[in-house]
Amino acid sequence: MLIENLRIAVRAIFANKMRSVLTVLGVMVGVAAVIAVVSLVQGLQYQISQQLENVGSTFIRVIPDFSASQRNPFIAAPTLTYDDAVAVRRGATAVKEFTPLFISNGSLKYGDVHHDTSLFGVSQSYQEVVNQWVGHGRFFTPLDEETKKRVCVVGAEVARLLRLPQGGAPMIQIDGTTFTVVGQMEKRGGSIGNDPDDVIYIPFATAAAIYGTDRMQRLPLLLQTHNRDDIDLAKDQVREILRARHHLKKDQADDFQITTQEELMKTISTVLMTTSGVLAAVVGVALLVGGIGIMNIMLVSVTERTREIGIRKSMGARRRDVLLQFLIEAIALSALGGIVGIIGGYLLANIARFALKRFFELPPVHTPIWAVLIAVGFCSVLGVIFGILPAAKASKLNPIEALRYE
Repeated sequence: MLIENLRIAVRAIFANKMRSVLTVLGVMVGVAAVIAVVSLVQGLQYQISQQLENVGSTFIRVIPDFSASQRNPFIAAPTLTYDDAVAVRRGATAVKEFTPLFISNGSLKYGDVHHDTSLFGVSQSYQEVVNQWVGHGRFFTPLDEETKKRVCVVGAEVARLLRLPQGGAPMIQIDGTTFTVVGQMEKRGGSIGNDPDDVIYIPFATAAAIYGTDRMQRLPLLLQTHNRDDIDLAKDQVREILRARHHLKKDQADDFQITTQEELMKTISTVLMTTSGVLAAVVGVALLVGGIGIMNIMLVSVTERTREIGIRKSMGARRRDVLLQFLIEAIALSALGGIVGIIGGYLLANIARFALKRFFELPPVHTPIWAVLIAVGFCSVLGVIFGILPAAKASKLNPIEALRYE
């Protein structure tokens, strides 16, 4: 009976193709928009998670906390310096490696090619801390730091854009200063915002000498512990050392934030899921409109097929048989719109990624299976909710009056 009703529903849908398409247009648009948003956000979340997993579960980031100074302009902005990082490295037994991170914009020139990119001033331990390694050449040595050598390591995208030769040690200009390229980092793949491959690295001591120590007062500090079990101990040791160095009293809050890799992943996941949830709720209005359209057209269908209903009932069809027939038709109509919407949403996400490529590099779209199942399930529920009234109306028709209907 179920299969037969499904066949009747499919025949009824395809008998009025244009009307069926227009009926589920709202459902298709709503589902397509939701799938497109979820696919883009999930793709971004997946890539960020991969990048954070690459740095390892022993990664810790320390940054200045500007919340108090932003609320009260009379409170001085907190500092976090290279000396703080050295003190942490010496006093925190759970910390294995560290690097300060100076971030600036760099104007590059090689021959006739110009390119503006992100500039990172880091120590020789940067590779071990973030688990990103040189693909060609070498990274900085302690001698480069001590002598403040003007050497640099470029990201894969910088090397491509500047058209640097693979061999040798080409000389490039960074903000008017000549640097020798001694290495190229392994390719990591694009992400929204700053491309991790579109970066140039110079020794931290060199950066301090060129850009001045005044710009080195509020640095992010990146740390690696010996193992995962040392995370909590390392956080306590870092907090104790920095509070002592910043002369904070017991009743004063920390003027810095300590975040582990796991906490970073949770924060990013929460923000992205909240964003996609809000957007999905807004787009859900289109699904509501589509559901109303399904109910409207099913009421019209019941009116058009009144004589058919009368014939079925006169031949012994029970009320629940007629109810099931029209309910399955409404569900099939809604589910069909959902399936088309899922395919359209995936294509829309890829089109959006391609269209935005000129502004920033988006990661590949990722449509999770749970999003597909939820979309199909929601559309089926939508068919039940908005199809029950027309189906009930059809099941209540008197067979004698239905046969007389013109």
